[in-house]
Amino acid sequence: MKFTALQIAGILEGEIVGNPDIEVSKLSKIEEGTEGSLTFLANPKYKSYIYSTKASITIVNKTFEPENEISTTLIKVDDAYKSFSRLLEYYNQAKLNKFGIEQPSHISETAIYGDNVYIGAFTYIGENVRIGNNVKIFPNSYIGDNVKIGNDTVLFAGAKVYFDCIVGNNCVINSGAIIGADGFGFAPNELGEYSKVPQTGNVILEDFVDIGAATTIDRATLGSTIIRKGVKLDNQIQIAHNVEIGKNTVIAAQTGVAGSAKIGENCIIGGQVGIVGHITIGNNVKIQAQSGVGRNVKDGEVLQGSPAFAYADYNKSYVYFKKLPIVMKEINKMDKKINGNS
Repeated sequence: MKFTALQIAGILEGEIVGNPDIEVSKLSKIEEGTEGSLTFLANPKYKSYIYSTKASITIVNKTFEPENEISTTLIKVDDAYKSFSRLLEYYNQAKLNKFGIEQPSHISETAIYGDNVYIGAFTYIGENVRIGNNVKIFPNSYIGDNVKIGNDTVLFAGAKVYFDCIVGNNCVINSGAIIGADGFGFAPNELGEYSKVPQTGNVILEDFVDIGAATTIDRATLGSTIIRKGVKLDNQIQIAHNVEIGKNTVIAAQTGVAGSAKIGENCIIGGQVGIVGHITIGNNVKIQAQSGVGRNVKDGEVLQGSPAFAYADYNKSYVYFKKLPIVMKEINKMDKKINGNS
């Protein structure tokens, strides 16, 4: 896929300085630019590279004026960083611009899908599935019976959505993610054996939810596991049955949330955090990486540690934690002195 400087300038409403017909087919860092690539300069720290880059086109701020000779064609815009980000989004959409139904694939006769959909090879779509417009389902995906998927949603290769689950508009489910597997429900008997507790609920992803690769969201025992609008989940996260995550909360990789925990809106949760079940975490909470949360958390708290406690208190305490060997040595010396004089 190739674009000329003229086409790119049209998308970004920019001014061309150089060859308007030069073509690019890939993106690059400015210091690693090669012929046929597009790059950008926004940070003055990288200014020197514009004189040596081999990139065919460079997006720069309108205020930029070269001090030495350059070989790259410039596209001048109001904000080079924002314009390049916009172009990345455009480029990504172009790469995902697939349509049609590939074979072999299985689509139930009772399934209904909208306009401009893409269904990749070896995909299975079950009974009574409802798929909206402009949905992209990449190869080797599984959509169980009675699933509903909204408009403009993308499921990458190997994603699995189990029966009865609901996926909203403009969602992204990355490869290997599993939506709606059974929750971890077992009941012990008098022999110490465990019997399966049926998981009869579902998972609901509201609009603009992103699910990372190999992340798993369990179906509810009863009712729904709910991921609210705008939530972003990183790779390899475990969300257990009947959890609810409030809108615009973001969670980093390898975090685990146990059953029936409620997490509020606009929270930021670091990687490898463990959250116990049946607790409530308020809105605007920040939890540092590798923390263990075993209690209810009020709005706006910032936590660190395992078990987690107030971030400021943790930092003060850490000053003493790392000095414990020295402190204990002094205490032992004082103890010997006192006991020796008594």
